[in-house]
Amino acid sequence: MRKLPILLLGTLLLLGGCTPDRESEKPEPIVATLTVAGDVMNHDTQIADAYDAAADAYDYGHVFQYAKPWLEASDYAVANLETTLPGDGDYTGYPCFGAPDALAYDLKEAGFDLLSTANNHTLDRGTNGVSRTLDVLDKAGLAHTGSYRSQEERSARNAVAADVGGIQVAFLAYTYGLSGCSLPPDQSYAVNCFSPDSPFSQPDKALLAADLAAARELGADLVAVMIHWGAEYRSAPTDDQRALAEFLVANGADLVLGSHPHVIQPYETVTAGGREGFVCYSLGNFISAQSKEYTDITALLQLELTKDESGTRITGAGYIPFCMIHLWSREKTDYLLDAHRALGEYGENDLVTEGVYRSLERAVAHCHEIFGAEGDLGQAAE
Repeated sequence: MRKLPILLLGTLLLLGGCTPDRESEKPEPIVATLTVAGDVMNHDTQIADAYDAAADAYDYGHVFQYAKPWLEASDYAVANLETTLPGDGDYTGYPCFGAPDALAYDLKEAGFDLLSTANNHTLDRGTNGVSRTLDVLDKAGLAHTGSYRSQEERSARNAVAADVGGIQVAFLAYTYGLSGCSLPPDQSYAVNCFSPDSPFSQPDKALLAADLAAARELGADLVAVMIHWGAEYRSAPTDDQRALAEFLVANGADLVLGSHPHVIQPYETVTAGGREGFVCYSLGNFISAQSKEYTDITALLQLELTKDESGTRITGAGYIPFCMIHLWSREKTDYLLDAHRALGEYGENDLVTEGVYRSLERAVAHCHEIFGAEGDLGQAAE
């Protein structure tokens, strides 16, 4: 509520002897939207699709065009960057990921603000690749957490404090391991591994608890942990995921945002250690060229954050179903489609062929199965 100027308020008191309405002076609650996406993959066919021979340059803008309105409308948007940015022209997909710098700039243009760089492919191009990836993200204006160029950087910027529409959120990020790669003993700071020796069952709880405590000391309203975990291609979280989620919540995490399975997994509220936290076990692939079942289905998770006199909490959660399609007959083949919007454009949008229409229906049905139909924000926006 707009406050009265001090002089006018004083005049009113002198003339009428009235007293300020204490109740009306309470600050309005701050409500913000945090949007979360899954794994940003970069397979060989995606690299080929992004290449523009005439310009001798790469452009991923067409891939993100249907997600962009949702991302731009949110106060803050995050995802998991599951590739390096080596800058050497040797751009490759699985098993050793390296993408052109354009991917970072196009993610920023699409509306992303922060990327987790802690996953099992972070070390695909060595520690030099780690450093250069972070250099590119800095130039693109993207915040990042989970990998570092020095011990000093990890100590100073392990938790990234972000302004999410007036609410301060501290982001941490970790991975279970590095796909068989090992960090040099003198560069253990380079990637946050929560369990480098025993990936799933024996997390380094001392490390995690210390990092969560340090994040809390930043004075953030909420602490979010982006974590690379679980079993690939499984639509339900493992017991180890659930146990680790409970530990994180009990030790100060308000949000736990999972990645790695490449398929969507449920979200829920977890109570542990006398605290409550919101946990999304996996959002699958945001973009990819994987062909295994359900790897083309994803969602943008939208979280409503509210801060008022009683504290800060998650007051709402919903999602928008998306489907990754590949139209090999077109010059540009890869598109991430807003499922509900594209279904409504059948017969008008030439991307929505009969086969794509069936894929979109399947995507919506699978999201309803995993997340619940009641949280589908896309159907309300049709």
